[in-house]
Amino acid sequence: MDLKVTCVLSVILVVALSTLAEGKTVPTRCQCKVAPGERRNCGYPGISAAECRKAGCCFNASFPGFPWCFAPKAKKVRKLCPNDPQARINCGFPGITAKECERKGCCFRAHPAGVPWCFYHRVVEE
Repeated sequence: MDLKVTCVLSVILVVALSTLAEGKTVPTRCQCKVAPGERRNCGYPGISAAECRKAGCCFNASFPGFPWCFAPKAKKVRKLCPNDPQARINCGFPGITAKECERKGCCFRAHPAGVPWCFYHRVVEE
C-alpha cells in the first residue's frame, strides 16, 4: 500500500478511536425523528434526558408506553468525487486504467496533468 494512504488511514483510525474514548456524539434533531413504534431502547428505567444524550441517544418522553431514551437513526452519507484537482488523494498507481480504478471503488478523471487521475471519494453527510 502507498505510504501516503497508510499515513492517512492511520490518522483516521487514531481520530476514530479517540472519538470513541471521549464518548458518543449528540445526535441531530433529524436523527431523532423516529416513530414511537420504531424506537429501540437505548437507556435504562429512570434515565434522565442529560444521561441519555450523553450516551449518544435521543430522548423524548411525550409518548407513554414507548422508549423515551432511544437509538438515533444512522447519519446519511454520500460519496462524491472532489471537483478540485488539488484535493485529490491518490488511490491508484501510474498507468492505472479507468476500469481498474473504478474496480477499486475510486474516482477516475484523466485530466489535468500533474495530479492523481485515480483518487478517493469524499464522504459528505446529508
